[in-house]
Amino acid sequence: MKPPPMTTRGAQWRRVDPAVATAFGCIILLLLLGSLYSSRFLSPEYLLQQLKVASFLGIIATGMMLVILLGQIDLSVPWVVAVGGMMSTAATGWGPIGEALAIPFGVLCGVGLGLANGIGVAYLRLPSMIITLAVNAVAQGLMVVHTGGFSPQDSSSAAMRFIATGDTLLGVPNALVVWVVVGGATVFVLSRTTFGRAIYGIGNGERAIYLSGIQTQRVVLVTFAIAGGLSAFGGILLAGYASKAAQAMGDAYLLPSIAAVVLGGASILGGRGKYIGTVAGVILITLLQSILSVVQMEETGRQIIYGLVIIAMLLLYGRERLAR
Repeated sequence: MKPPPMTTRGAQWRRVDPAVATAFGCIILLLLLGSLYSSRFLSPEYLLQQLKVASFLGIIATGMMLVILLGQIDLSVPWVVAVGGMMSTAATGWGPIGEALAIPFGVLCGVGLGLANGIGVAYLRLPSMIITLAVNAVAQGLMVVHTGGFSPQDSSSAAMRFIATGDTLLGVPNALVVWVVVGGATVFVLSRTTFGRAIYGIGNGERAIYLSGIQTQRVVLVTFAIAGGLSAFGGILLAGYASKAAQAMGDAYLLPSIAAVVLGGASILGGRGKYIGTVAGVILITLLQSILSVVQMEETGRQIIYGLVIIAMLLLYGRERLAR
């Protein structure tokens, strides 16, 4: 028997994640508040510019989401991002061949650091918080040795600048197109492949997934490698956006990448979360940072408001889950 229309609509509403709905509601609220300060906040040019800026964080947060779904955390993001940017720009100094290989070389460096994280978590059974912090420190040390402690002088390649700052498809920024491609691939892997289902399963209970025949250690290793590659790719885009890399370029992306995933409704304990939620969290954080910059609030005030909003939303989500 076909269910009555009201029942069908009620079932559809129950399928909506309250955290995702809240995040999108806050995005609309921020845009309306911003439009009271300046009408430019609702212009297509401003929205596209914000989505371009959000793309860098979105790609980094994609890797963080995969790791968090495992029930782990990746604290090596700051210097994996820096390694990606610095190694890709360094490769451009090797001549035409180096310029052509700059992007894949930077990504491979990030994958290598991600593999170190994955080996530590999956095979050595070290806490992810400890091993990723250690890898972050090692990466920082290697970059200091590489530059001699001075600011990197190498410039980004033309391809890096084209991807990060260009726009070709009906005025849509290339960085946003890249984020859409990365996001689409992530959604496909998580929803349509055994590997994606294993990531959720490990987050809910690794022992049960292992007993079902899944090589859980390999899944964890590959997931950390992908996260490292995505963080490094984010650093490559940032270097292309600024035309050069900087040693502290990844410091500003650790907390926002974690916050974007959690604000989007993913469980910090793993096993639950949707990519659309991470997208909402990334846009929400980017808009909040933009509005606080536009109103020319001092850095200290910005950090306080930024932190308070994140804490308030996390408390709100926690109360909703307890109520359910």
